[in-house]
Amino acid sequence: MPLSRRAVLGAAMLACLPPLVFAGAYEDFFLAVKNDNAQAVKALLARGLDANLIEAERNDTGLILALREEAMKVFMVLLNAEGIDIEAKSRNGDNALMIACYKGNKAAVEALLRKGAEVNRPGWAPLHYAAAIGSNDIVQLLLDKSAYIDAESPNKTTPIMMAARGGHIYTVKLLLDEGADATLKNELGMTAIDFAQKHGYKDIVEGLTYRLKKAGKL
Repeated sequence: MPLSRRAVLGAAMLACLPPLVFAGAYEDFFLAVKNDNAQAVKALLARGLDANLIEAERNDTGLILALREEAMKVFMVLLNAEGIDIEAKSRNGDNALMIACYKGNKAAVEALLRKGAEVNRPGWAPLHYAAAIGSNDIVQLLLDKSAYIDAESPNKTTPIMMAARGGHIYTVKLLLDEGADATLKNELGMTAIDFAQKHGYKDIVEGLTYRLKKAGKL
């Protein structure tokens, strides 16, 4: 029996709709992310799951969670997923590039930068995180992308202060060599020297003091 014109149109409209996502897809997605199960993530995305789905604990997207869990196969799948928002933020304001920097994941940082991730933003910035862990390779990558070297956190802490706080003398030197201002103070009145002094990094205190005196800034 031939189909009516209305039935044919209805079938055509249904064919244009995205595949339906099955019940439990939310839990399956984040479990697959944590387990670095790229095939499962691909299958869920193919069935219409939003690549920017957010989990409840931290408001992480799958992309951010993949970086936290060091699930690089899933990270690459999501990074290249249609409609992915690489600037999405967790509840505390961290985004994918910031987490990649904090984890010292150079490959992820490079991949995000190729996708056009923003290196500068108000408040805590990726450079703070890279400096905090003393990753010179990542610090240099960000600076090469015009990261603001004296970026200020909400309390005006700068990357060189974070490097000094962590005892990362080579990162302190790199930032100084690239033009960081070690005389800046945060809202507590602390400089990079003060951070190094407080945390017992005598070599950084001496090095910064020498450099600042030599430059006539101390």
